[in-house]
Amino acid sequence: MPTVLITGAASGIGRDTARLFAGAGWQCVLVDNNEQALYLSGQGLPSPASGVHVLRTIDLTDPRQIASLCEGTPELDAVINNAGMSDTSNTPLAAQGQAQLDRLLALNLAAPAAVVDACTHLLKAGARIVNVASGAGLHAIPWRGAYSPSKAGLIAQTLALAKARPDWCVTVLAPGFVRTELVDGLIQAGRLRPERAVAKIPLGRMAVPEEMARALYFLASTGAQPLSGQVLAVNGGSSVYGGSQPFAPATLQPRPFDMPLHLEVCGGEAAPWKAVAQAPAEGAHYAACLDLSPLHCESTCLLEAVHAAAARFAARCAEQASLTLMLPFEKAGRWQDAGDAAAARMLVSTLACEWGPRALRINALEVPREVDPAALHPLLRFVCGSAAQYLTGQTIACRGAVPQESP
Repeated sequence: MPTVLITGAASGIGRDTARLFAGAGWQCVLVDNNEQALYLSGQGLPSPASGVHVLRTIDLTDPRQIASLCEGTPELDAVINNAGMSDTSNTPLAAQGQAQLDRLLALNLAAPAAVVDACTHLLKAGARIVNVASGAGLHAIPWRGAYSPSKAGLIAQTLALAKARPDWCVTVLAPGFVRTELVDGLIQAGRLRPERAVAKIPLGRMAVPEEMARALYFLASTGAQPLSGQVLAVNGGSSVYGGSQPFAPATLQPRPFDMPLHLEVCGGEAAPWKAVAQAPAEGAHYAACLDLSPLHCESTCLLEAVHAAAARFAARCAEQASLTLMLPFEKAGRWQDAGDAAAARMLVSTLACEWGPRALRINALEVPREVDPAALHPLLRFVCGSAAQYLTGQTIACRGAVPQESP
């Protein structure tokens, strides 16, 4: 029975994540400072096959309380540092005192590292560590105190941990706008106008907590190993959009997040990738295409290959489907050719912005040319499928992908 520790488990993303793990048979160690809400959250979870879920009421701004996690906590397969807070005071940064900054930094930046330190001896071989940052760690959001700096720091801290502990799988989830209690509070306080937020999101909507829970469920699985040391930005395309034209609210509701996947493989030998597909084309399914052609093209023709793949996909799919492209890692070559790969990655982001209103998604995975397809099957099931309907416009480096052995 696998075991996961989840902080901030009494509400929002953490609560939905706990439900998802418990429903899949995991034992959950749930951590929150709200004792009553934590109890209610744990009470509604299905019991694991053996043992019980563990509830820990802990103030994660107190290092001594965090250190107590080493006692009474079972061995762990995964740790999800989800707890966080924003600054709703609307006080300019230069007018804030150190005490106001320190509490936010203690929870958002210091606590995740302290949790990992406290649980290090409990982590099983190959454990997964997932830190929940924010799109605010990628782009500055003013009038929210040190929120953006704290999340930028958490991203850097996580990537450093991945280098320091290559025996673990360490990743960052950077959500965009998610309709949690925290976001609802900002809306009610007049600090966030939903229509303005949606106008910057190519998919035209905020995410629901379950979408982040499904991303966390994948990142805490063994299938996330190729992503160790990477940031997964699940934000509806907001992090790649740089235009001034506002997006209209979405007219298409997301498909069920557990909808079976039907994957078409083109641009290369399909047989090694067929294990990714889960559903026949005749029944209800989420349509997806995996295009291998960029992986096999000449290194100076990547932009052309990506454009051709996108044109083929757009001619077949009108709405609510995904295209995933396989791009090769390239060694440094002539400086004159350096722009092609960067242009191809930006083309992926630009297409995501143009396709967003139709809920058409596009992402790319950068892999070794001789990658072992089996090593990517779990990742592709997530990226291509309905559980990742808020993931678009991203080029994801799979530096942990395993090259295929030569015969």
